[in-house]
Amino acid sequence: MLLYTAILAAVLSLIFSSSFFIPPLYRSTVIMYPASSNSISKALLNENASAKQDLLEFGEDAQTEQMLQILNSNKIKDRVIQKYHLFSHYGIDSTSKYRHITLYRKYESNITFKRTEYMAVKVSVLDKDPQMAADIANNIAELLDSVKNDMQKERAVMGYKIVEAEYIKLKGEIRSMEDSLTQLRKLGVHDYETQAEMINQQLAIEIANGNKRGIEALDNKLNILAMYGGPYVSLRDALEYEKKQLSFVKAKYEEAKIDATENIPQKFVVENAYKAERKAYPIRWVIVVISTLSALIMAMLTIMLVERVPVSLRKLRELSA
Repeated sequence: MLLYTAILAAVLSLIFSSSFFIPPLYRSTVIMYPASSNSISKALLNENASAKQDLLEFGEDAQTEQMLQILNSNKIKDRVIQKYHLFSHYGIDSTSKYRHITLYRKYESNITFKRTEYMAVKVSVLDKDPQMAADIANNIAELLDSVKNDMQKERAVMGYKIVEAEYIKLKGEIRSMEDSLTQLRKLGVHDYETQAEMINQQLAIEIANGNKRGIEALDNKLNILAMYGGPYVSLRDALEYEKKQLSFVKAKYEEAKIDATENIPQKFVVENAYKAERKAYPIRWVIVVISTLSALIMAMLTIMLVERVPVSLRKLRELSA
């Protein structure tokens, strides 16, 4: 009897695990590492860039966790659903009250992300169409770049606008100072300290020679220096300081501009997805083995129960007699 039970269970499990009853699913995977640096300017232009900001360096735990979080976000999920028309592909009624919950559950059961033992991230896609499974997996890897770049770009553009405004403001202030210095030079103030020293030396000579016209001319120049020398020195020193600031702000402006306008890949793809040639689900031999063993166990329990019932009834009769 047990033999017949095992044979029957094996035959039935083979039948019911066929593609007629269970549609086969094909698996495609992408394996990738996160990049360690998210900023082009820090990786390429910053003189103090550390090894962790190297553009070619693989990411660590923090970057892996960030990647997993983004991959599981609705920003990627909704784009995949829309691009591949998963409502109709999964056979979900788009007018159903719980259509989104049903779709998300189906999506999460077929599309999974996990960290590998080597700290990479594995994107796994199951689908009845092997080509679509590969396309979705590869597309998710591409979407990671666009979604993360968009998220960073939002902040980078804001930072760029702030630095740009400061840079333009500083350039305007320097231009205004230079115009003021130009006007002072037209009045005769070119280098206050040098001019004052030379005029005083020449004045001493003219006084010694008793040259009244020379003394008067030099006094006029000294009066001009006395009137405009202070503003000239203040403007000159302030201009020198502001030019140093402009050099610093310009470097930040160039870095912010690159971060706001350029994109870089956010991952290193180790293995792209390809069209699977063999189905991944269902695994028929596992179903057959489990079904057969389950049937044998149930049959054995049934036989034991059937054999014990007459014995128990006989004992009850003896006791009642």
